[in-house]
Amino acid sequence: MKNILIIDDDVHLRALVKTYAELEGYHCLEAENYDQAVSQVEQTNFDIIVLDVMMPGRDGFETLAEIRKFTECPVIMLSARKEEYDKLLGFNLGADDYVPKPFSPKELMARIKAVLKRSGQSEDSPNIFGGLEIKEKSHAVTIDGTPLVLTPKEFDLLIYLAKNDQICLDRETILKHVWGYNYYGDTRTVDTHIKSLRDRLGKYRDLITTVWGVGYKFEYDENKITQELP
Repeated sequence: MKNILIIDDDVHLRALVKTYAELEGYHCLEAENYDQAVSQVEQTNFDIIVLDVMMPGRDGFETLAEIRKFTECPVIMLSARKEEYDKLLGFNLGADDYVPKPFSPKELMARIKAVLKRSGQSEDSPNIFGGLEIKEKSHAVTIDGTPLVLTPKEFDLLIYLAKNDQICLDRETILKHVWGYNYYGDTRTVDTHIKSLRDRLGKYRDLITTVWGVGYKFEYDENKITQELP
């Protein structure tokens, strides 16, 4: 089941899109403004986002610019404004499609399917690091073909680190993106889960390196891995 985030200040429009999307088998979450949208994107992996341009406060363009800092998932923008400038701005900010209001819900569903197909979201291609393979959508991890059992939080942590390969991440950033805004723990939680994840990774434990005084980094070096592994 694919996750859709519907962002619009009009509760009736959200309900309409949600009704049609659920009939197509999608799982829907909602947000009515910039703050709710950003919070949802930081806490949940979405397959596609439907975003209204005209919202009170920070509009859809500002919302799109901010959520692009957290996700590259496809975004379809909705707007009653038909000026070419608005469309170009949306595309320049990273929108994948632009649907003028009023629109047919059936047409919107068709556009959602088309965008998902173009973006390859229907596939669950593995992220491969030597003998370590990670499939995000099916929550499957294997080491040299053998399934690896991880807790949900260990899996989320591994995915976040692997997506930021070669990037140093401090503990506060990891805590924020893996546990979310609503998790009020201290950074020792990160250290504990890193230790547990390393233990489960076995001979691939050194893919997660410690950056002393800062945090952690996922580092995959094919040549180094080939030389060091038995």
